Amino acid sequence: MHIELLVEDSSGKKLLEILVPKIIGPYGTPHTWRLHSYKGIGRIPKNLHTQSDPSKRQLLDQLPRLLKGYGGAPGIDAVVVIVDNDQRDCVDFLSELQAMHSGCSPRPTTLFRLAIEEIEAWYLGDRTALRNAYPRAKTQALGRYTQDSLCGTWELLADALYPGGSAAIKQKGWPLPGQIKHEWAGKIGLLMDVEVNSSPSFNKFRDGLRRITHYSPP
Repeated sequence: MHIELLVEDSSGKKLLEILVPKIIGPYGTPHTWRLHSYKGIGRIPKNLHTQSDPSKRQLLDQLPRLLKGYGGAPGIDAVVVIVDNDQRDCVDFLSELQAMHSGCSPRPTTLFRLAIEEIEAWYLGDRTALRNAYPRAKTQALGRYTQDSLCGTWELLADALYPGGSAAIKQKGWPLPGQIKHEWAGKIGLLMDVEVNSSPSFNKFRDGLRRITHYSPP
């Protein structure tokens, strides 16, 4: 089957480029996919019939238009949407996404998955990969983390891995935060074991992707 995967930023796309083959097997054997990144999460439009501006590449702003397009396109079997829940209530947020999906016509088979609080929680769910990628990670900072909690996840990870922590990254400003997140995706993602992760939100993503593709790990 063919899947379109949508993620809110380019570092998330880089991570998924590494993880998806680990989850459902190499590209084309038998599944195929395309990954699309956006410039932030945005918000679900109040009026699903309003035409969004394609030049504003925020994922939720574009999502109704995208789902309608995918629903009418041949050769697309499913769409997977991965977003951070940030400070949103997970149940309410998923209900909003499902309601938006129901209002799209035509609409594709769609799987929504939330990273709790942010996709950096998935790195923290594999401490072996994290420590192998960053042997000098600060134990004290990592010890403050409760898995998939709302705590400022990327900042906590930065405090553990980056000299001067998140404060130093914020002081230097853009594009450093994005560059650091890309580095984490490459260095930690390559070492992650998708079968062993303590992040419930990662496991829901993994298991949901396997369910829609009917994939069973060897």
